[in-house]
Amino acid sequence: MNDAASRLPASATLPAEVRAAEDRAAAYDWPAITGELDGFGCAILPSLLAADECRAIAALYPDESRFRSRVVMGRHGFGKGEYRYFNYPLPDPVGALRTAIYPRLAGLANRWNERMGIGERYPVDHASYLARCREAGQTRPTPLLLQYGPGDYNCLHQDLYGELVFPIQVAILLSEPGEDFTGGEFVLTEQRPRMQSRAEVVPLRQGDAVAFAVHHRPVQGTRGVYRVNMRHGVSRLRSGRRHCLGIIFHDAP
Repeated sequence: MNDAASRLPASATLPAEVRAAEDRAAAYDWPAITGELDGFGCAILPSLLAADECRAIAALYPDESRFRSRVVMGRHGFGKGEYRYFNYPLPDPVGALRTAIYPRLAGLANRWNERMGIGERYPVDHASYLARCREAGQTRPTPLLLQYGPGDYNCLHQDLYGELVFPIQVAILLSEPGEDFTGGEFVLTEQRPRMQSRAEVVPLRQGDAVAFAVHHRPVQGTRGVYRVNMRHGVSRLRSGRRHCLGIIFHDAP
């Protein structure tokens, strides 16, 4: 178990919704997950949400009171489709999962920064990290709900909002491939110095989550450690409707 996970607060001291998310997160093999992130820049967390939870979160999309802003991708050259950023307080289980998953990634994030020669170190609990974001003027929540229809796609990008960036984020597929939609695969690319880019399509089912690198990650080369540049996106939807929940751990200015 990594150092961050060993210092997690006792479950009994947490609010009920956070305790439930904590118990859910604790069921995963985090050394294996962090090993996948180290080796490939991404890792799948199978069945993080149940089907009814996925449907309930997706059903929030039309409720404008839940969100602080709406972005139509085509207006900004981001692709086609749209997404909405949640308001605080985040709905359950979005906020609780954000709180429960962060500590299990903080240790890896700190090791990555150390290997890449980046001075920033992340606190063990998410509340402390959000306090740091507020001090830097980053106060707006970044978890978001994305909606795609036929022909929609998301261009390769990085979710960078301000000076402070937590280097790993999570996306949870809320729709069932082959039933709710076709196409719409989650795609990652990795650009290494003086090498051709590598692409990876991450196979997800409804309720599965993928944890992945936001921006950079370290890779051991023959001449030492170097940074690879990561981007993510979604391929063209062929039919149906696809919803996805994004959990980003840093807030925006």
